[in-house]
Amino acid sequence: MPDLHGGGRRVTLTIDGCTVVADEHTTVAAAILNRDAGGGAAWAVRRSVTGTPRGPLCGMGICFECRATVDGRPHERTCQLPVRDGMEVRTDG
Repeated sequence: MPDLHGGGRRVTLTIDGCTVVADEHTTVAAAILNRDAGGGAAWAVRRSVTGTPRGPLCGMGICFECRATVDGRPHERTCQLPVRDGMEVRTDG
């Protein structure tokens, strides 16, 4: 289980079925990227019409490339969304 502790209160969330611990001020996109850098699956929130993996580009909510399903809500911009305890994130559709 990756630990993304950065000095604040720690929260636990689930990303594609994997338990992740992150600082409460971390964005969901950063938690996904850090999880993937630690040996998880390659970052791909979604796929283009040709099947190319797509991930965060701008990091400020303009490009919409970081969209994922969060707590059952599709197309959430993960670069704008802080993690919270018990959150469930799906990057596979």
